[in-house]
Amino acid sequence: QVQLVESGGGLVQAGDSLRLSCAASGRTFSSYAMGWFRQAPGKEREFVATINWKGSSTYYADSVKGRFTISRDNGKNTVYLQMNSLNSEDTAVYYCAGRWSGRPDYYGSNYDWWGQGTQVTVSS
Repeated sequence: QVQLVESGGGLVQAGDSLRLSCAASGRTFSSYAMGWFRQAPGKEREFVATINWKGSSTYYADSVKGRFTISRDNGKNTVYLQMNSLNSEDTAVYYCAGRWSGRPDYYGSNYDWWGQGTQVTVSS
């Protein structure tokens, strides 16, 4: 059982930045692909970003490309989501997810472990 805990969410103004963190308990964290997803009120969960086990391959939703950066520090068992130029459409609960496979993936159904989520609210 891998436990994931997100942190770093909060209330910010449009144009501001936030960095989310996801701390993992798994001792084989370095072998997992990781992802970030988000869910806004009244909407379905959507893909945000994913990163392979090594951190050498990253993929982003079109809506965040160029503004968000996913990264990982395997020595700290942590994955990050740097969010810049935030706007009101980024308001959502952000979830960290991991999968046993080291390959990145766009689909939440392919992930094995999920965090509890952290709220990001962007005022305009």
